[in-house]
Amino acid sequence: MNDAAPLLTTNMIRLNNGKHLRIARLGQGSPIVLLHGYPETLQIWHRLVPLLADRFEVIAFDWPGMGCSDEWPGGATPQIKAKRLLAILDVLAIQQPTIVGLDMGGQPALAFASMYADRISRLVIMNSLVFGDEQTSWELRLLRRFGFNRFALQRLPGLIFRRAERTFLPRGYQLDAQLRNDFQTAFSSLHVRRFISRMCAGYEGTLHQLPDLYRTIDCPTSILWAERDAHFPIVHATRLRQSIADSTLQIIPDGTHWMALTHPASLAELIAAEG
Repeated sequence: MNDAAPLLTTNMIRLNNGKHLRIARLGQGSPIVLLHGYPETLQIWHRLVPLLADRFEVIAFDWPGMGCSDEWPGGATPQIKAKRLLAILDVLAIQQPTIVGLDMGGQPALAFASMYADRISRLVIMNSLVFGDEQTSWELRLLRRFGFNRFALQRLPGLIFRRAERTFLPRGYQLDAQLRNDFQTAFSSLHVRRFISRMCAGYEGTLHQLPDLYRTIDCPTSILWAERDAHFPIVHATRLRQSIADSTLQIIPDGTHWMALTHPASLAELIAAEG
């Protein structure tokens, strides 16, 4: 089984701060903004976007400092990335989108919903480290506890990428060559990996602050979690559901971490149902 589907057509746009952002923008209607994690790029959404673009305007971009987008100066905590998301939305003239966050796109999406309640209509969170005191995979425990992250990102990028493929996807699933090349081209850049290392440190240092933000979120929130996520057990999803008053939880049967690739039709249906 593989992922033979066309990649999204992208453009490079220049923002008000002079930095360039790689972006895909398709469809018409109410806006949906998709936020990726790592080691992927905006192309993680390439199977989902066409299923939404007949009803919505769908926007995906490479986070500043990741993929093909320029890095911005300053920190990289979820709260700072929420501020950057606001700046991007202002440039794109998007007022109240549905925001979808996966993996390390989930925490800034949650922070954004708390910090800028008047700029979001709905929130969707998938497969993210949302509680720093909850169980994770042994790999993440190692990276977080011993600071192995910086060393591994600088010295062992191939190992990290292959481990992501193995644990983020179902057994027997292979990335299409074009998609794999897009991910690897970005992740092979030492500049990108150094940013990711700094981002991981910023997230780790502020994870304990995030649960207080969750309790202030008042927009409708959908929590979509992979049944078989190898890194973030369902307990993260159930606790998040308990923390956000206006939220629902849907477990995706047989889903794994990159379920945007393997279960796009299910996700599109759930996102569109209340979009």
